[in-house]
Amino acid sequence: MHTNRSSLLYISLLFVVPILFLGCTQLKTPVESPKVIDTDKKMDEAESTTEIKVHPEDWAIIKPLPLNPAIEAQIDELLPKLTLEQKVGQVIQADNGSITPEELKKYRLGSILSGGNSAPGPLPYADSKTWLAKADEYYNASIDPEGVEVAIPYIWGIDAVHGHTNLRGAIVFPHNIGLGAMHNPDLIEKIASVTAHELTVSGHDWTFAPTLAVPQDLRWGRSYEGFSEDPAIVKSYADRIVYGLQGRIGDKDFMGDGHVISSAKHFLGDGATENGVDQGNAKISEKELRDVHAQGYYSAIPAGVQTVMASFSSWEGRKLHGDKELLTDVLKGRMGFNGFVVGDWNGHGQVPGCTNTDCAASLNSGLDMYMAPDSWKGLYESTLQHVKDGTIPMSRLNDAARRILRVKIASGIFTKGAPSTRKNAGDENLLGLPENRAIARQAVRESMVLLKNNGGVLPLDASKTIMVIGDGADNIAKISGGWTLSWQGTGHTNDEFPNSQTVLDGIKEAVNAAGGKVIFSANGESNEAVDVVIAIYGEDPYAEFQGDLENLDFVPNGFDTNTLDKFRSKGTPVVSVFLSGRPLWVNPEINKSDAFVAAWLPGSEGGGISDLLFKRDPSYEFTGSLSFAWPSNAVVSADLATRESTKLFELGYGLTYENDMVIDQLSEDSGLENTEVVSTGVFFNKGTAVAPWNLWLKTGDLNKQIGSFPTSVGGLLVSKTDHTAQEDALRINWTLPDYDQLLVSTASPSNMSRQTNGAMELTFFAKSFKSNDASVKIGMCSEGATCDQTLDINIVANEWREYRISLSCFATLGIDMSKISSAFMITAGEGTDIGLSQIRLESDIDAKPGCSGM
Repeated sequence: MHTNRSSLLYISLLFVVPILFLGCTQLKTPVESPKVIDTDKKMDEAESTTEIKVHPEDWAIIKPLPLNPAIEAQIDELLPKLTLEQKVGQVIQADNGSITPEELKKYRLGSILSGGNSAPGPLPYADSKTWLAKADEYYNASIDPEGVEVAIPYIWGIDAVHGHTNLRGAIVFPHNIGLGAMHNPDLIEKIASVTAHELTVSGHDWTFAPTLAVPQDLRWGRSYEGFSEDPAIVKSYADRIVYGLQGRIGDKDFMGDGHVISSAKHFLGDGATENGVDQGNAKISEKELRDVHAQGYYSAIPAGVQTVMASFSSWEGRKLHGDKELLTDVLKGRMGFNGFVVGDWNGHGQVPGCTNTDCAASLNSGLDMYMAPDSWKGLYESTLQHVKDGTIPMSRLNDAARRILRVKIASGIFTKGAPSTRKNAGDENLLGLPENRAIARQAVRESMVLLKNNGGVLPLDASKTIMVIGDGADNIAKISGGWTLSWQGTGHTNDEFPNSQTVLDGIKEAVNAAGGKVIFSANGESNEAVDVVIAIYGEDPYAEFQGDLENLDFVPNGFDTNTLDKFRSKGTPVVSVFLSGRPLWVNPEINKSDAFVAAWLPGSEGGGISDLLFKRDPSYEFTGSLSFAWPSNAVVSADLATRESTKLFELGYGLTYENDMVIDQLSEDSGLENTEVVSTGVFFNKGTAVAPWNLWLKTGDLNKQIGSFPTSVGGLLVSKTDHTAQEDALRINWTLPDYDQLLVSTASPSNMSRQTNGAMELTFFAKSFKSNDASVKIGMCSEGATCDQTLDINIVANEWREYRISLSCFATLGIDMSKISSAFMITAGEGTDIGLSQIRLESDIDAKPGCSGM
C-alpha cells in the first residue's frame, strides 16, 4: 500500500478564514448569520500589482505579418458606420446559455461561446442539427439590419481542445500530454485539420486552441492540456496546429471550407503558477516567462494565429487580464500580433478594482474581447458608459473593434452565409471518417510510452487466453478525460460515443483475429486460468481547477490495484495500461506489473492500444517518449535541484520492444509524511464531491447518486452554478413541499469523534437566489439512523456567505459521531432556491468547542 496515499483527498484544502463562529445554543432555531467575507477584496489585496517592471526591449521581435490592404479598406469603410453601441457590443462575448438571439440582435455582441456544458438542448453536448439550428438563429439575428446602418455577423467559439468533443459522433483525439509524447509535428497538423473539418459540420467558426502552456508543476489540473515541460516541443507544434486549423496565409484555402479561426492560449505563464494552482500566480523571472512560457507564441504568431486568449493567472501578482505591458507592449508590440485578444471566462473580473460586470481596465490594457458568459449585459452597460465618459478612450475601442473586424473578414464570415448553408454543415456522414479515425488511432500508438517491459513481456501473443481487468477497459469517458462531451467529462456512457472503440473491444478485435480468448472482469475477481492479464486503470476525468492536486500520489478510485498481486503470486504476467493526465507516483503499481505503459488519455480510438500490446503490424513499435519527467516520489519540492534529483524517468525516456532494460523493485515510500489518515477533511470542493464522499439525493425511500448535472429526484432539482469559479458550486431548488434531501455520503462510515472533541466545525458557503433569505435544515447522519436530527440555518439572500457549525452541535442532537455516513445533509421547503459550495471541516477559529454560543 502507498504511504499516506489517501491523506490528500481527505484533509487538504482547509481554508482558515477569519469569520464569526456560528453557535447553536438554542437548537431548532435559526443560527445567527455570520459576517460577510469580501472574497473579491481578499483576492485583490493578495494579488495587487507589484513594482515588477516588464522590459519589452528584451523580448525578441516578430516582424508583423503584412496586413491585407483589401481587408483594411473594408474595415475603413465599415468602422465609421458602426454606432457606439455596436462597437461596444463587438468587444463582448456571451455564453449561449445566457443569451437569446433576440438579445444578440439588440446588443449586437461580437461573439457567442459555448462553455464545456453549454450546448443547446438538454445535454452538455449536441448533434450537428441541434448545433446548426441554434447557430442559424444567432447568425440571422446578428445580420438583421433593423436599426443599424450595417450589421456585423457574429462568430461562435468553442473549446475543441482534443477534437470537437461537444459534438456527438466527432473523433476524440488524445489529450495534448499524449500528443507531446509522440513528437510528430506532421501528425499534429493532420489532427488539427480533422478537428477543423468536424467543427464545420456543426457550424462553429472558432476553436479556443492550441494551448501553448509549458506546465512546470504536474499538480496543476490542466497539465494534460500542455504538450510538454520542454518549450522546444511546444514551439514545434504551435505553428503546425495553426496551419491545420486555419490553413496557411497566402494559400487559396486559408480560412476556407473546412477551416476555422484558432486561438493561442493562455497568454502568459499559466503553466508556472505556484504549487500548480489553477488561476494562480507565477512567481518567476521575466527571463523565464519569455524563454520558457512564451516560446509557443513565437511559432504561432508568425503562422498567422488570429486570436490569443489571455490567461486567468497572474505573473508576479499582476493579473494578465489587466497587464498592459504584456498584452499591448509585448504581445501586440514586440511580438507583432495583429489579431485580437480575447479574455477567459470572466477573467476580467479578477483584475484589481474590477468586477465581472465592470472592468474598463482590461480593455484599456489590451484585451479586445471580453469573455463574459453570464455577465455580458451588465458589462455592456458599464463599458458603454466608460466610453461615453472617457474612461475608455474612443481610440482604444476603435482599435479593438478594428482587430475583431480584421479577423472576421479574414475568416470569410461576411460571405459564408448562414451556418446551415455552408459546406459540410449538418453532414454527419463526415464525422468519424475512416481515414480520420486512422489518424486518431495512429496518434494513440505514437503517444504511448513504454516505461517497463521486464522479461520482454510485450508484445503479447494474441492467440493466448487474455484476461482484461480495470475500470478503464470498457469506458470511453475514462480514457478520454475532461473536456469530453462535457466540461469535466464525467457521467457519460459508451453509447454516447458513436464512431468510437473501447480498449476492450480493440483487444477483442486483435485476440479474436488470432484465435485467442478474452476474459473480461472489471474488478479482477475472476479466478479463471489465463496466460496474461492486461489491467487498464488510472485517473478519473477532470478539468481545470478540479484536477489540482496537493501531491502526485496516485490514489486508485474505481479499481483496487492490489488485485494485481493475486495474479503476480500465481506467476501470471501482468501488463498495466495506465490512464492519466500527467505522470504520477505509481511505484507500487509499477512493482506489481511486468510491463507498464503510460497511455495518457487516448480518446475514442482505444484500438490503438491493442495495436502495440500485440504488435498487430510488423511496422508497429513503441516510439513515444516522455515529454514530462516521471516522479520517483509523490512530493513536489519547491527546490528545482531537488526536483531534478527525484526523477524516476527523465524527459525523453521511453523503451522499445527490443530494449532489454530491467526495472528493479522501486521504493514504495511516497515521501509523504506518515500522519493519520482522516477521511473527513473536505467533502465537496471545486464543484465535485471529494472521494470517498459522493453526492446523493433522497425522496422518501428512494436514494439516487448524482452522476451528472442537471439532475432531480422528487421535487428536488440540482444543477451547477458559479461561486468563485466556473461551475464550482451547486444550485439546489425545492419545488415540492416534501423536504427532499441532498446528502454528501460515503459507503464506509467515518469516525468523527476526535474531530468533534477537537473543536472542529462543519463549514460551507451558501446564498439564497431569491430576494428573501432562505430557511434550511442542516444535518449529519450516522450509519443506520434516520437523518432527521437537524439544525435550522438562515441563508442570506443574494450574496455568498460562509457558515460554520461546531460538530459538537450535532453530537448534542444525539447523532453518533463515531459512525458518520453522511457528513452533510440539507433539506428545505417548497420554493427554496440556494447555492452551495466548499463543504469541509475546519478548526473552530474561536477555540470554543461545543454549543456555548458566540
